[in-house]
Amino acid sequence: MTTTSGNAYVPGNELAGKVALVTGASRNIGRAIALALAAGGAAVAVNARTSREDAEKIAQEVRAAGGQAEVFMADIADGAAVKTMVDGILKRFGRVDILVLNASVRSEKPFTELSYEEWRVPLAITLDGAFYCTQACLPSMLKNGGGAIVTLGGMQSLSGARHRVNGSVAKHGLVGMTRALAREFGDRGIRANCIAPGTMNTTRAAGRAPRPEPKGIPLGRYGEAEEIASVVRFLAGPGASFLTGQTIQVNGGQMMF
Repeated sequence: MTTTSGNAYVPGNELAGKVALVTGASRNIGRAIALALAAGGAAVAVNARTSREDAEKIAQEVRAAGGQAEVFMADIADGAAVKTMVDGILKRFGRVDILVLNASVRSEKPFTELSYEEWRVPLAITLDGAFYCTQACLPSMLKNGGGAIVTLGGMQSLSGARHRVNGSVAKHGLVGMTRALAREFGDRGIRANCIAPGTMNTTRAAGRAPRPEPKGIPLGRYGEAEEIASVVRFLAGPGASFLTGQTIQVNGGQMMF
């Protein structure tokens, strides 16, 4: 199988002086994003809902490499918790320049068997969480003349997914929110873009079957979390200064538009 030698952690300073909040950053893609932004010079607020130990390990890894990172525990589906978290970030770092909305939850259940409570879970985390976090961080971005918002969607937001109607709706809504934010705040220096990861080689939940060999992916392999993180780092930095309102497919060619 083809492998990758890509490295999202190449040291740089293009994000020096910036402060990034990464939601759902305790493992997998969120972890890789936090480390990549720190490698670019940003101070990183590492958010997690329950996995404090994993989040602290990431912050320690950043600090050990000479960067700045702090853990901020919060359920982003709770507006009051988000306000407390962002207030804490502003007190610690003084600003927020980059918001990465990565937190999400995945479930699989036939649509006819979904309860309303189950329907709401991914919408609350993905969409309500995006609403609360963006509203809380925007004042700092506007005060400082701009910022970058990066949302993490998915292929299912465009293709749909069997037994994942609620997740597909949540991710598709995130695409629409990203485009609307790009239009509303572009002339005030704020860029908003969405990344739609393909099938990734991330840690599987306990009890789930091993991932089968990749099929239908032109590059012949699953993606690595660092490959998503490198795109986030690019979108957050000056190299993407004329890029906004886009949904970028990072899936090895599994979907093409």
